[in-house]
Amino acid sequence: MSKRNILLVWASLFIIVLSCGILISLEVNDKAETNILKATVTNIDGDFVTVRDKNNIIYTFGIDDNDLSLGEDINIEYTGCLSKNDSFQDNEIISYTSAEVTEDENGIPTDFLDNGIFKDYYKQAYFKLKEMSLNEKIGQILLVRYPDSDGKAALEKNYFGGYVFFEKDFKGKTANEVKNMINSLQDVSNIPILVATDEEGGKVVRVSSNPNLASTPFKSSRQLYLEGGMDAIKKDTIKKSNLLYNLGINVNLAPVVDISLDPNDYMYDRSLGENTEVTSEYAKTVISASKGLGVSYTLKHFPGYGNNKDTHTGSVTDSRSYEDILKNDIPPFKAGINEGAEAVLVSHNTVQSIDDKNPASLSPSVHNLLRGELGFTGIIMTDDLDMGATSNITDATVKAILAGNDLIITTDYQKSLNEIKDAINDKTIDEGLIDKLAFRVIAWKYYKGLIFERQK
Repeated sequence: MSKRNILLVWASLFIIVLSCGILISLEVNDKAETNILKATVTNIDGDFVTVRDKNNIIYTFGIDDNDLSLGEDINIEYTGCLSKNDSFQDNEIISYTSAEVTEDENGIPTDFLDNGIFKDYYKQAYFKLKEMSLNEKIGQILLVRYPDSDGKAALEKNYFGGYVFFEKDFKGKTANEVKNMINSLQDVSNIPILVATDEEGGKVVRVSSNPNLASTPFKSSRQLYLEGGMDAIKKDTIKKSNLLYNLGINVNLAPVVDISLDPNDYMYDRSLGENTEVTSEYAKTVISASKGLGVSYTLKHFPGYGNNKDTHTGSVTDSRSYEDILKNDIPPFKAGINEGAEAVLVSHNTVQSIDDKNPASLSPSVHNLLRGELGFTGIIMTDDLDMGATSNITDATVKAILAGNDLIITTDYQKSLNEIKDAINDKTIDEGLIDKLAFRVIAWKYYKGLIFERQK
């Protein structure tokens, strides 16, 4: 072969590898090039098979006459390149075979090991997982709105990953009463719980609305920015984190990094109210300032709320173009992720340009964008599934799990528990997928310093 032809072959191979965005094994011959994907079967619906790879990217293929099993590790040989932005892959499937289940030196399945932000705690998390019952694992992936009564009994029975507290839960209480409330919950949980709230500032102040807990409510991000720029944002984040941590709260469901420039938008009063560049700096500032203070912050509402209506009251359709969302809405999330954001909350808007059939929270394509294009390896959580946009969707909890969420926020926890258990029993969800999600939540808790080796 001439030197010129050799160069052409290598150039062609490089273009193929680059365009696919994955490492593949190729042979130079006259046949169509084939690639191999190793993944775990997460759903089987007739001739449609959905799989998830070790980086939590989700793909659906049409495979005729398949005899695959839920939870099975397989190698799929296919032609062409996979698309992370489409829920269905139209590649030609040449073959599929069972793949060997491999483990690292600690016995952890290698498909659990994504080299993510919590990777230093995977060993501890896996050993903890092996000690847990199925019910305990299921409970860990639920972040439940704190019930009006029997919160302690519900936690003791169902092993929730955590509780979300609202303004009513703090109203009239002193700091000591809040601490005692939270400590009493931690005392009955074998695995320390996530204690979450929405302390955004401005319109949404769950904690600081109580004068017993804060001298004045926290200001909105926009007011802070107009008064003192990013320096004021940084100081506010530190002050807010210290207050929350001292009360026993370890997760803040903030900041809102949605782009909204119109005062008439539903999300405007909760946003920074500035353009993409400034909002990206805001996301970066909050995440950076929060590090080391004991409270994890949550970027929301992915993939950007835009000028959409309120999903608390009903379904909402986002008709903006994909290019518009990528250009204007995604950069703040990317900036926060690059700064070490541990969690992202996904909205219930149905984003037509990404997935016109499902709310973002239930869309594999939206989660693939977050995992694949943005490289996010932390915790993805839904907005509350009992909001109007998703409350009437059948098996919303199951769909949220299959879409790629790690944590499910829910008010009707019994409904969510029943849906998950029924799905496991009828083979819609494999127990191995629950293992992987619980493993990720537990690894986060180790990362946060919530779990220590000596447990009850």
